[in-house]
Amino acid sequence: MFEGLFQPIHLLLVILIALLIFGPGKLPQLGEGLGRGIREFKKALAGTDEVKTIDSKAGQEEKKEADAKVK
Repeated sequence: MFEGLFQPIHLLLVILIALLIFGPGKLPQLGEGLGRGIREFKKALAGTDEVKTIDSKAGQEEKKEADAKVK
C-alpha cells in the first residue's frame, strides 16, 4: 500500500509545495526553527536524568543552607 512512499520525486513535490505556500524568504526560517526544535527535543530527552540529578543536588544544598541558618 505505501510502497515507495518517500521517493525523491515525492520529496521534491513536497518542497515545491512548501516553497509555493511559504515563499523563498520564509523557507530558511522555517527550516532553522524546525532544526532548533528537534535539537531542543533531543536535549530534553537526553537531559531528563541530568535534570533530576541537578534538581536533587540543588535541593540537598538548599536543605543544608536552611539547616545551617536554623542552628
